[in-house]
Amino acid sequence: MILEMKVPSPGESITEVEIAEWLVEDGDYVEKDQAIAEVDSDKATLELPAEESGTITFKAEVGDAVAVGEVVCLIDTDAPKPEGAMAEKESVKEVQKETPKTEDTQEKSASEEVSETAKTYATGTPSPAAKKILDEKGIPAASVKGTGRDGRITKEDAVNAVPAMGTPTGGNRGETRSKLSMLRRKVAERLVSAKNETAMLTTFNEVDMTPIFELRKKYKEDFKEKHGVSLGFMSFFTKACVRALEMYPAVNSMIDGKEMISYDFCDISIAVSGPKGLMVPVIRNAENLTFRGVEAEVKRLAIRAREGEITVDEMTGGTFTITNGGVFGSMLSTPIINPPQSAILGMHNIVERPIVRDGAIAIAPIMYVALSYDHRIIDGKESVSFLVAVKEALENPEEFLMENNVERALEM
Repeated sequence: MILEMKVPSPGESITEVEIAEWLVEDGDYVEKDQAIAEVDSDKATLELPAEESGTITFKAEVGDAVAVGEVVCLIDTDAPKPEGAMAEKESVKEVQKETPKTEDTQEKSASEEVSETAKTYATGTPSPAAKKILDEKGIPAASVKGTGRDGRITKEDAVNAVPAMGTPTGGNRGETRSKLSMLRRKVAERLVSAKNETAMLTTFNEVDMTPIFELRKKYKEDFKEKHGVSLGFMSFFTKACVRALEMYPAVNSMIDGKEMISYDFCDISIAVSGPKGLMVPVIRNAENLTFRGVEAEVKRLAIRAREGEITVDEMTGGTFTITNGGVFGSMLSTPIINPPQSAILGMHNIVERPIVRDGAIAIAPIMYVALSYDHRIIDGKESVSFLVAVKEALENPEEFLMENNVERALEM
């Protein structure tokens, strides 16, 4: 029986995908549930598993855009499973790997030898008349290809030579072209759209991370031993943002046509660098999560994103985004809003800097934070007050995030 494998729907609103890579060869025997292809949608890269065992025949090539429901391959379920096929294929690969030269490479080497022997002292050397012309033009002989015997530069070559724009370095000046994945193209479109269609501004502040450093130093080992996850910075920032979002609900809102939609829940998107580019999975109802709950969810989503297992549903929605450029060493940046959201918080690296504390100079671990927001629905007062509330909570987490009971907040 010939089974037609069709593109399944990766998620709501997605109408087509792109074949990113075939993981098997045309004509191979595949097992049921074996990953046979990677497909890019505009939101994620997903694996396509074989629906049955049999011999596969491709109906689409790498780079093809295929509509949801369209046939991408055929599987002959009546085809017998070849015995030792995999071993034979591996054997062929090993032989090819060990073979020092094929006839083609031998011919290529021979032609290269002929080319080398054709070169003489005259190759690239200008005639006296040509040298005079090149000197007048200020053109180095090395940049001119000679057409004379054995590659000598003739007077005609010198007359036709054009000065190069810039200084020749003799280095490699090659270039490569590769097609952007559907995910990368969609990200690019969304970023340009966010810049063009929102009144985006950014406000900045700095956070003294000393209190969080002290809490983590005191409790992180016991926290990890009890809960199996590390007590990181993301839980503090997530809970600080949830508190600020509840204080300033306009930051937790979106524009829909002529209406503003405000949410009574906090779905926090976290930017994660995956193998196919930036992905933004969502922590649902972060307002209901403890420190342990946030850290466990961040770890789960980050692992799924980096292993390519994240689903479209896990990246859909979100009312506010947190992105951490500090893990890559960023000191300060202006993050771009993740549409249709209205604001995004940028975290940065932590650096020891001199600050004034109680009238004296002190050295403290400082992080610069940035809030980019849509000025169409968030006023300057609200945006600045929101970021001040985040700073306030991070610099006094015991009072504002833990209700003055650290061990209960960390479930110790």
